[in-house]
Amino acid sequence: MEKREPEPARPSGSPDEWHGIVLVTGTDTEVGKTIATAAMAAAAQAAGQRVAVIKPGQTGIATGAPTDAEVVTRLAGPETVRTLAEYPEPLAPLAAAKVAGLPALDLFDVVDAIRAEAAKHDLVLVEGAGGLLVPMGLRPSGEPWTFADLATTLGANMIVVARAGLGTLNHTALTLEALNRRAVPARVILGAWPAEPELVHWANLGELVPYLVGALPAGAGSMDPGVFRRSAPGWLTPALHGVLDNWRVWAEEAG
Repeated sequence: MEKREPEPARPSGSPDEWHGIVLVTGTDTEVGKTIATAAMAAAAQAAGQRVAVIKPGQTGIATGAPTDAEVVTRLAGPETVRTLAEYPEPLAPLAAAKVAGLPALDLFDVVDAIRAEAAKHDLVLVEGAGGLLVPMGLRPSGEPWTFADLATTLGANMIVVARAGLGTLNHTALTLEALNRRAVPARVILGAWPAEPELVHWANLGELVPYLVGALPAGAGSMDPGVFRRSAPGWLTPALHGVLDNWRVWAEEAG
């Protein structure tokens, strides 16, 4: 049967509504997407939500490092964790598929898998690879698609995980602008707030507060899973089922 191009959906709501399908991207690679995804899953489950986490394309399997699905399962233990495709080399998913001679992620199949989990869960967190415009796979037409394309097709909100330090304002602004042009509601989580923040971190925090819905402490991924699950709500705002409701108080305690 010939595959149809998925129909774009309308955005699911304002960025203050974080339910249904939520996509998680980063301003770059290694910014803390997986740990932030685990924290959101843990906080939502603590609030009584049924949570699924989906990783469309996992690359770097040949390195032997724990996969993102394994990390999320260990830290948060969501009801459902799925990886749709795995590739040996630590490259962008489409490039990794080509190098390995494996089928590329089909946009239609990814959309169907996510929607199927959304029918069974209150919250479905979908973690991307690298940044917003990294080539993920192929459309039914044979053209590449990105995580931004997935967001517009699903009509889903987006969480952008960013660094706390130097360079983050530009990278975050570029990502948010790209999402705004596509009418994708988005908010920001700081993936790793340092134990001893410097001036640049505080300055960035002040600029990003209007967009922030969370900030994770550096090293959160190394925590005991029980401690991680109990702590996660304190890193996130009520929009993400957390209890962080005053950034000034948070900043005083963090400092």
